[in-house]
Amino acid sequence: MLDTAFFRRWMTATAAAVDREADRLTELDSAIGDADHGSNLRRGFTAVAAVLDKDNPDTPGGVLTLAGRELISTVGGASGPLYGTLLRRTGKALGDAAEVDRAQLAEALGAGVAAVAQLGGAAAGDKTMLDALLPAVDALGESFAAASTAAEAGALATVPLQARKGRASYLGERSIGHQDPGATSSALLIAALVEAAG
Repeated sequence: MLDTAFFRRWMTATAAAVDREADRLTELDSAIGDADHGSNLRRGFTAVAAVLDKDNPDTPGGVLTLAGRELISTVGGASGPLYGTLLRRTGKALGDAAEVDRAQLAEALGAGVAAVAQLGGAAAGDKTMLDALLPAVDALGESFAAASTAAEAGALATVPLQARKGRASYLGERSIGHQDPGATSSALLIAALVEAAG
């Protein structure tokens, strides 16, 4: 079973991964976006780690809801609302349970991903974070490692796509040949599950 400590580790591991990969995320974003994805997410997840230490939520859902709220209030651009919505909706779906299993997390994360799709008006194949998150949710029932592999493959699969949503869509065909930064950071979020389970 996955307890509150697991979810705190997940957010802390995500913050560390984003910090480590921020320059690469910004580099990817400079090709097809505003060149701020890495720095924005670094600021947001650093704030998440700090607020979790300070407020110490006592349920898995509480951890994710607080993390999502913090991202919305500290991250500019599209990534704050999108990641904030993902985590808040996932947290809300987990409810007040003290522990959840992987199947419950997969179902809750699916609800979070659906909320992101609704907010951004995006679908699979639009070259967005959904291209990593949707396959990850599908594979989560199998294992965290399978979900991480699926998310990474989904992020890589955005390279030949033409962006149909978000800032990159303004570039039209020039967005082809670049890996989507949102899908790449989403793969980091899912990979951090493996680390948290460690």
